[in-house]
Amino acid sequence: MTAYMEPRESARYGFGDDERRILELLAGRYAGANPPVPFALRAFAKTGVLQTGDGLYDMDFSVKLPEAADGEFAYAYGLVWSDDERSIDGVMEPLGPVRLYVNEEQLYRSSAVDELKPDARAVIPLLLRKGWNAFLVEAQKTAAGFGCRFGADEAKVRILQVLAPFAGRSGKAGWVFTETAKSRIFGPEKGFPDFKLAEEETGFSWHPRLKWTQEEESLPNCERLFGVPVQPAAAYGWCELQVPSVDESVVLEGRVLGPTSIWLDGRKVAELVSAGSYRMQVFVAPGLRQLLVRSVSSPGGWGFECSAYAGGRLLQLGLPAAIHGGEGAWLYAGPLDPAAELDPQAVCTTAALYPAIDSEGRAAGFTYWMVDAPQTRVRPYYENAMLSNKWTTGSATNYGRWDYPLGVTMYGMLRTARELNRDDLSEYALGHIRNCTDLYTYSLWDRNEYGFPSVNHQLVIIKMLDNCGSFGSAMLEAYLQTRNESFLRIADVIAEFMLEKLERRPDGAFYRLCPGEYSADTMWADDLYMSAPFLIRYAEATGKQEARDEAAKQFLLYKRYLFMEPEGVMSHVFDFKYGKATRVPWGRGNGWCLFSLSELLEKLPGDHQDREELLVMFRELCAGVAALQSESGLWRQVLNQPEAYEEASCTAMFAYAFARGVRFGWLDGSKGYAAAAHKAWQGLTSGAIDRQGNVHGVCSGSRYSYSPDYYMYDLRTVVNDNHGIGIMMLAGVEISKLKNAAAKPVCTSLQETVPQQREE
Repeated sequence: MTAYMEPRESARYGFGDDERRILELLAGRYAGANPPVPFALRAFAKTGVLQTGDGLYDMDFSVKLPEAADGEFAYAYGLVWSDDERSIDGVMEPLGPVRLYVNEEQLYRSSAVDELKPDARAVIPLLLRKGWNAFLVEAQKTAAGFGCRFGADEAKVRILQVLAPFAGRSGKAGWVFTETAKSRIFGPEKGFPDFKLAEEETGFSWHPRLKWTQEEESLPNCERLFGVPVQPAAAYGWCELQVPSVDESVVLEGRVLGPTSIWLDGRKVAELVSAGSYRMQVFVAPGLRQLLVRSVSSPGGWGFECSAYAGGRLLQLGLPAAIHGGEGAWLYAGPLDPAAELDPQAVCTTAALYPAIDSEGRAAGFTYWMVDAPQTRVRPYYENAMLSNKWTTGSATNYGRWDYPLGVTMYGMLRTARELNRDDLSEYALGHIRNCTDLYTYSLWDRNEYGFPSVNHQLVIIKMLDNCGSFGSAMLEAYLQTRNESFLRIADVIAEFMLEKLERRPDGAFYRLCPGEYSADTMWADDLYMSAPFLIRYAEATGKQEARDEAAKQFLLYKRYLFMEPEGVMSHVFDFKYGKATRVPWGRGNGWCLFSLSELLEKLPGDHQDREELLVMFRELCAGVAALQSESGLWRQVLNQPEAYEEASCTAMFAYAFARGVRFGWLDGSKGYAAAAHKAWQGLTSGAIDRQGNVHGVCSGSRYSYSPDYYMYDLRTVVNDNHGIGIMMLAGVEISKLKNAAAKPVCTSLQETVPQQREE
């Protein structure tokens, strides 16, 4: 037996067979450890270093510094924060001679081959320490090129978010870079810049620039930010003011250069039809208030001034949202069509885009908020728990991240909330999902504007089922509960990808094309989970039963490739490069199959053409899996290898499937399946869930191999890995339902009645 804890430390020791208390423990620990921290809003200069579609930072200095001469040097400097020690692989694509220093240690120096080979690419292991990590890139110009592209491998998963160094840039996003220098200015012999000091102390000029010139500073605010339009244009200014508790009114005064509207907390308090000065008294309750100004350009200029007073005292205006590295008190959006007036309540948000026009008044896509600094936009960033090469997440919150393990976690939270009648847990999960979906439209625009999205990386760059199926399924589970139409609009995009764009074999089976990667031309058992639960819910949400039919078809196709006779379990992968399955029955891969098949059978009509064949598949898999359960109640990492360690996530999925099979009548409980489910749950609560709600014994994210040793010895377990937390909750929910069903009169027929409504 694999021991993850002493019996006294286990949840079972503290709570016995009370699975509802253990569900509270699991859900409470997860929510407490992953507080609802929103996206971070940061100032970012578009004239700085942007990213490629693969997420690499594009430091092509021949573009940034076109006057550079051969032999000259330039440097890019940035900071990366890590909440814990974290290992990721960096990718360097040199365009000429390049060196990379991390925390003043040289990790890479290009070779002559790297510098001259057009497609040179080096993978650099990066071990980030807890706290700040300083990255310095040195580039020298030659006839071959000048600069590099650098970032994280699998950038949409292992996010490498770079912040600006130096005291004057604190909180801003993005790299800074120098002007050119005739010789080296930094390095082991010259010393390194101190990111804590003011940049002026380095003795060099850094880009992008922070301040306006005196000439720019003298311009009206909207002209300074957006230029002088040929045709009339509008812009919004948005700020926050604190009204003291002793006052019931404020005085607004200032000057405008064209037609201007002013709102206070969404209530219009002024409509100024022409340029001039204004002064007005406005009655308003004390507290934080939203001030919104809409300025339209005129022949006399474009802009506004606004001050607020209460009790004769000047009130401090401030940014209406926490903008790290933000300048001034106002956010600005423009140029906009002056004929299109927006609802002020819809304007005062950081989750929306605004329809833009060009200087000629023609539609020009969309725009977002700016701060009062040169070419400096506001961007939301995901800064929570970042994945490493081992899929560990550290101590930072996972809240708001869109990825497949968290899809299972949110599904588990929603089901647990219903089982326990806990609205707070439901709202927590819904909030996590909404945090992604509310910024979906923005994140698409952000990718197009800056090369690579700052949020919703996997949702925006959908290339495989991992990116969309699991979290998309949780989102649809939330839709069926809330009927939030924004969830369904995103689901339509995911469904289109699965049903019309995803790679297929000639027989229609989903597979992974992945050209140039180790996993090229493979079929994974995991992908039944990454596709079927979403398709099932999409059919339920939209009435498009072809999605459900596709899910049924995929199970039968995958069985042809992956089912292992005579063991009665599934191979993890079929590799078409070699024309055969790996014949390694990875535990969680089989868990994904049974888990997802039980969800399909629940929704498949009794007269569906594939139902009987799918029931046979379910029973065959259950029989094969049940025969391999260990004495502890857990199953092994490789199901048929007695030396493999006992693994918790597959055990939870088998308990889930067995419990549902008995409860819905697909399995005969008297043949030991109910006992196997209970034994598995007892094994989990006594050996994998501790009294604090931590989950042990969950294998980290897997690649694949023809050798069982890879799964047994290379893939180790991680405490509180997201691959196991949600499914642990789901197993507890199903054990609770199985107990309740056992307390009712037993139906002896195995002809299960298909539920007529969603289970609550």
